[in-house]
Amino acid sequence: MKRARSGGDEEAPRQNGTAGGRRGEQQPQSDGDNGGCDFGPADLQDDDNDPGLRREIRSKYRDLINSVQQNREDMLSPSNNKLTEVLEEANKLFKDVRQAREAALDAQLLVVATDLGKEKATQLFAEGNTFDPTAFAEHLLSFMGLNRLEDGEDEQQNGDVVDGYLPKDAWHRLARRAECCFRTAPSFHYMMGSFHAEPPPPKQRIERQRKAPSKEAKRIMPTQLKKMEDSQQEATEKEVERILGYLKSYYQDDPTSPISYYEFVIDPSSFSRTVENIFHTSFLIRDGLARMYLDNAKLPCIAPVEEGEVEAGGSQSRKQCIVSLSPKIWKELIDAFDITDTMIHPPNTQTE
Repeated sequence: MKRARSGGDEEAPRQNGTAGGRRGEQQPQSDGDNGGCDFGPADLQDDDNDPGLRREIRSKYRDLINSVQQNREDMLSPSNNKLTEVLEEANKLFKDVRQAREAALDAQLLVVATDLGKEKATQLFAEGNTFDPTAFAEHLLSFMGLNRLEDGEDEQQNGDVVDGYLPKDAWHRLARRAECCFRTAPSFHYMMGSFHAEPPPPKQRIERQRKAPSKEAKRIMPTQLKKMEDSQQEATEKEVERILGYLKSYYQDDPTSPISYYEFVIDPSSFSRTVENIFHTSFLIRDGLARMYLDNAKLPCIAPVEEGEVEAGGSQSRKQCIVSLSPKIWKELIDAFDITDTMIHPPNTQTE
């Protein structure tokens, strides 16, 4: 809001620093030229940059916000006009708003006042009367035919009264009165009475007989599968026996030297052959034909088991584990153990 500077005493509380001094020097000229009512563009620039005036406006906004929050219950009263006074004071302050912080405080005050005004509007009288649920229920019962002036005995003797309170057609009367307030289609009525259609009897499901396989299929297919399983099992057993022969031959050559497990199963030229060697070697461990142990360097070693040791050890002392191997680990093992040749040669390239 633009305030007139007719005297130095009126503006003294908010003038401080250099800006106050400049306004003090310009007042005599304003009083002589315009009679103390108007001021020039220089005064507007001073107001925009005056920190004291900016702080005063923000302080007044905060005071208004605090007053609304603290006096919320009093302002909700219909006879209290404090909210109107707060809004009028905010309109006066908004004329001097120049910075974003002041505009934010004005918006915050507007939000608080709007919430309070909304809550106050819900409590106002509607056309001079408030809605009273008890009175509405009384009018509704009277419209539906309730007569409280009659005695309870008369109500029980009257055939048109149910339970001594309402007549039989009370709710129908209310429905006819309320249906004019809704745009709904009329209810459907049968001219010759209601028609209750019975659902048709359920149809019996006829299960189709499954086509039985022919005798040839019964005879041929199991034979083919059996032959395939037998051939794979025989190949696995032969490979396990072949690997056991390699293990025994290496062990007999030097019984005192431990055989490294990785050097025994790894094929440096084929990753798939390495996986197959690990797979077939696991059968030797499972059946008790070979054993694994750790050497002084805590590295796994493998050695064949004699026939007497197989019967004495039994299956209780055997343990199984899962070996994880990837091409990257396979290459690292080859470099770590300096493996140049495989100890288990493929079946088609066996050395004598």
